[in-house]
Amino acid sequence: MKRALILCGGWPGHDPEAVAARFDSALREAGCETEIIRSTEPFADREWLMHFDLLVPVWSYTGENVLPDAWAVNIADAVANGMGVAGCHGGMCDAFRESVLWQFMTGSQWVAHPGVPFIHCTPAVPSRAEDFLRDYRVRIVDRESPITRGLSDFDMRSELYYLHLDPAVRVLAETTVNDGGCAYAPHLADGPVTMPIAYARHWGKGRVFYCSLGHSDAEFDHFPAAWTLMQRGLLWALDALEGGITP
Repeated sequence: MKRALILCGGWPGHDPEAVAARFDSALREAGCETEIIRSTEPFADREWLMHFDLLVPVWSYTGENVLPDAWAVNIADAVANGMGVAGCHGGMCDAFRESVLWQFMTGSQWVAHPGVPFIHCTPAVPSRAEDFLRDYRVRIVDRESPITRGLSDFDMRSELYYLHLDPAVRVLAETTVNDGGCAYAPHLADGPVTMPIAYARHWGKGRVFYCSLGHSDAEFDHFPAAWTLMQRGLLWALDALEGGITP
């Protein structure tokens, strides 16, 4: 039986408990044994990590949840030796901003919300959740992947992310960022930009999947295609999705 480790915690605004419970249920339904932890301290034990087939981080940045370099090395080594990683939104690619190795292994890092000054993305400046939500079209760009096969383009309402991206990843879905009507959009002096929504990659023997959707758990109910994409990504990273090793 395959084993998945779910890391749950971090910033509460991303519904970590509900999202972790959703992922836990999906993995159990797929026949996987799961364990949920609410601290990063177990990452200090490299040999313990090696017993898992999948790591699912649901742990958005708080400013206090620093990942020590030695623990990041343990995770990266476990993935290189075959443990998969799969996650969504800030729970994975805005989990540990100070860890360059975490960013390298996971494939990207959140840097901004389109149309919102960066200062409004800090705890010191209160903002409304709806300030960050956008309506946009998710385009499936790789229709041969077992993760996206049969999926059609779909409309989404969620936070939209600017990501710094590893060019080695295989982009599965994307959207166009164009907030020219906003008062604050200095990046668009360069014009609209295509931004990945979901991608897959390999890190050594391990598989890595990321989906930027999922600001709140309810989004996966409101937009079923988003949940299908995420669920398949979890199973692919676990090596439990029919279709072989290709993303």
